[in-house]
Amino acid sequence: MPYLRLLGAQLAIGAAAIFARYALTGAGPFAVSALRLAIAAIPFVILALLARSPVRLGWRRELVFAGAGIALAAHFATWIGSLLYTSVAVSTILVATTPIWTCAYAAIVERRPPARAYYLALGLAALGLVAIVLQRVAPAPVPGQALLGDALALAGGMAIGVYLILVQRFGFAPADGRPIPTRDIVARTYSWAALALVPLMLFAHQGPPAIGDYRAWFGVLGMAIFAQLIGHTALNAALRDFTPSVVAMATLLEPVSAALLAALLFAEAISPATALGGLAILTAVAITLRVAELKRVPGAQHFGDAPGLCDAAARGERGVAVGDFTERSEPAADDAIE
Repeated sequence: MPYLRLLGAQLAIGAAAIFARYALTGAGPFAVSALRLAIAAIPFVILALLARSPVRLGWRRELVFAGAGIALAAHFATWIGSLLYTSVAVSTILVATTPIWTCAYAAIVERRPPARAYYLALGLAALGLVAIVLQRVAPAPVPGQALLGDALALAGGMAIGVYLILVQRFGFAPADGRPIPTRDIVARTYSWAALALVPLMLFAHQGPPAIGDYRAWFGVLGMAIFAQLIGHTALNAALRDFTPSVVAMATLLEPVSAALLAALLFAEAISPATALGGLAILTAVAITLRVAELKRVPGAQHFGDAPGLCDAAARGERGVAVGDFTERSEPAADDAIE
């Protein structure tokens, strides 16, 4: 049963790109992203209101969560937008590079030198990226813009990395103040992300799908309910039976399942160069996750040391930081306990 739960979670999450393609037939990427986030936010906002967390955040942490929401909005807008210009396989592979960027942050900003294996991972990722980019073509709704699609997918992977860093440092393991539950974090960040996309929708003249456009609404609801709520909830449940490292490694199946579904539903062929490049990139991600697991320091309160944080980056598709921290500290001056 635990293995079926984990496999089912990956299949549900892997279907997100497929649902996005359907949604994009009736609305632009800003509108699709905003709708997905708004629908997914509703149950979390209700739960947060009913639970009435004892921690009342100060304005500084609230601003950080607003910034995390903007990063999440950027992630969805760029990743979903990439599906217009490149294949599902390439898009899901490139957006899955998040652990590489978050661990690069730990090395550069946190001044935590990575293991030598990480440089091997970077080399493999670079080779895989070159193999994919040099093709210059990919089966997509808008042909001839494969490089743009690749760039958007990479930007999506980086943006969710920013989101995860902010959420971990100021939500799960803050240096000052008390950690807050995942429920309260995503209620804030999902809502801020949806609101941040509204001006972009208006500027780009992107409205929601027509009421009678059942195909597009099927895609929107499928992303919000099946991929987001069911898929990520099952992924959380899998943490009861598996370590974060195992769950993170399992998420590498997402690009594979997404590519197979796209080949079946959209007749998207996977070229040998894409297959080899994708294998190199996913191997690089796996090495990065393994390096992060070996460098964990129990009980640490900072990004580079937090248990399974690079694992969380892999699980972050696309907006839920899986897991919670049990450590508690005294509230900061700008936090209050009700």
